[in-house]
Amino acid sequence: MRVRILACAIWLHCGLVLGAVAQPQLQVPDPVLKGLPFAVTVEGLAPDSGYVLRVEGRTYALTPENGVLRADSVRVARSGRVPIVLERGGQVVVRAEARALPGWTSVLPPLLAILIALLFRRVVPALFLGIWMGAWLAVDVSLAGLWQGLLDAFDVYVRQALADPDHAAIVLFSLMIGGMVGIISKNGGMQGVVNWMVRWASDPKRGQLATTVLGLLIFFDDYANTLVVGNTMRPVTDRLRISREKLAYIVDSTAAPVACLAFVTTWIGYEVGLVGTAVAQIPGYDESAYSIFLNSIPYSFYPWLAILFVFAVAWTQRDFGPMYRAELRARTTGQVLGPDARIDEAAAEGREFRPPDDKPHRARNALIPILVLFVSVLGGLYATGEGETLREIIGSADSYRALMWGSLLGVLSAAALSIGQRILTLDETMEAWYAGLRSMFFAMIILLLAWALSSITEELRTAQYLSSVLSERLAPGLVPALVFVLAAATAFATGTSWGTMGILLPLVVPLAWHVLAASGLHTETEYHHIIYSTVSAVLAGAVWGDHCSPISDTTILSSMASGCDHIEHVRTQLPYALFVGIVAVLLGTLPTGFGWPWWLSMGLSTAVLLLGLRLLGKKVPGAAEPVAE
Repeated sequence: MRVRILACAIWLHCGLVLGAVAQPQLQVPDPVLKGLPFAVTVEGLAPDSGYVLRVEGRTYALTPENGVLRADSVRVARSGRVPIVLERGGQVVVRAEARALPGWTSVLPPLLAILIALLFRRVVPALFLGIWMGAWLAVDVSLAGLWQGLLDAFDVYVRQALADPDHAAIVLFSLMIGGMVGIISKNGGMQGVVNWMVRWASDPKRGQLATTVLGLLIFFDDYANTLVVGNTMRPVTDRLRISREKLAYIVDSTAAPVACLAFVTTWIGYEVGLVGTAVAQIPGYDESAYSIFLNSIPYSFYPWLAILFVFAVAWTQRDFGPMYRAELRARTTGQVLGPDARIDEAAAEGREFRPPDDKPHRARNALIPILVLFVSVLGGLYATGEGETLREIIGSADSYRALMWGSLLGVLSAAALSIGQRILTLDETMEAWYAGLRSMFFAMIILLLAWALSSITEELRTAQYLSSVLSERLAPGLVPALVFVLAAATAFATGTSWGTMGILLPLVVPLAWHVLAASGLHTETEYHHIIYSTVSAVLAGAVWGDHCSPISDTTILSSMASGCDHIEHVRTQLPYALFVGIVAVLLGTLPTGFGWPWWLSMGLSTAVLLLGLRLLGKKVPGAAEPVAE
């Protein structure tokens, strides 16, 4: 009896094992795009050349890979439910279905986000609606799928974006940088830097140059740059008969351009996070996001040229268009504002970050934390990287850890200086830190939603579809210039450079790679400048559109902090931004896309800008005496 029971048990066990082997599992992506290749894997099956995959009458061979069988380049020619059959010897072994969508539907989520942002000028609802539509397509195109997509948009995609360790590092770094800015603004360190600078400003030329240099020194945050430089230099420029329009232009043109170029800023975490998300969609491309950002800096022609043009205008004292008339009015009449100007003095004050009047304003209280932050990040990159050259070390470094270490030490040093010198109490330091954090919250919401939308576009294979449509028609060299124009238009219409980056970077970087792949150039490192230039084109185009847009947050903030009529600021700055932007695209981004050295394009662009200023601009007559304070 026991022998029979044991035999039955052995037979049953063998049957289960054999049954498991006889019933392999087909792993099919859901959804797939009509006409676009995808891969199908077979699990639970020993390698055997007798197995084939049949889809719509076509046969695909299976090859072993990492313990499973895989069929690559599988395609479906129609939308809807398409049967996928595993066969052996003409007999069906197992069946599955692929849910195929038309390829153009994969473009709808980011396209909807862009259109909603253009129509309503609000990035957060635009991004969320894009996520919702993408989740609907990913679940099922039905009424039930629409409801489930709404729930998954928040419960699945936004939550996964937040739970990603690298994303969490970016969020914490950005918040800590904002907190440090809050502390060094409140403890008077920023004011000390300003006080040190303005001693040199004795005439309109020096006043404009001092304002420009100060804008470069406060490089780590565009909002802090705008508020500090605009508010503190306004009394100085008023005394020197420099128009408020010129002050607002200098403030605006040395805020975002500097913040998007510098190595350690509140922008860097955001930019590196988006670049990392975009590169994760590119198979076989293992360069770190931080290294890509560093390599893209020489190709960011508009930010570099915008800063250079500000210096040229300040040094030559030449202006053209509405700015010349504003400067002529200020110099000859002493009226730094137009007769019909409307300003909000209370909103321009920035009281939340104003240092105590009865405490010393020491520049070192700002410079030391910034230096600690900078050195700590560089030290962290060196400590976590490997290689023989500096480029190799930084390229292989754990940039997320380095940024986290640097931001923490920067905040601690700022707090220690504030409390140790009894400038701020512990409570006041914490309040200033928290005020700095609050200034970053909205940007972090945009970043989180942008990450979620990126994961949707990756799941729907949006970049692969666009590359399949454009790669055969689009020359790789044209990609950066077209991306710049697209980013500029989006930022102009939405008024946000960060929102533009969040929408476009995860989309266009994989597109640039696939366009290179279609030309067989993706394996050649000498053509990777197309990737770098595409990244810089998004950043530069977003900054350009942000400069020209009347609804831009930094444009509005520059007007407020400078005490300038907002419409007058836009009207006087627009000709300068257009001039620099056109030169940057035609002589910078476009030629380098086709292989010109970036330094040659930069030199040629600089020469054209200086020549254009010489031909278009006129010297503003100097005032006989400065306006009394």
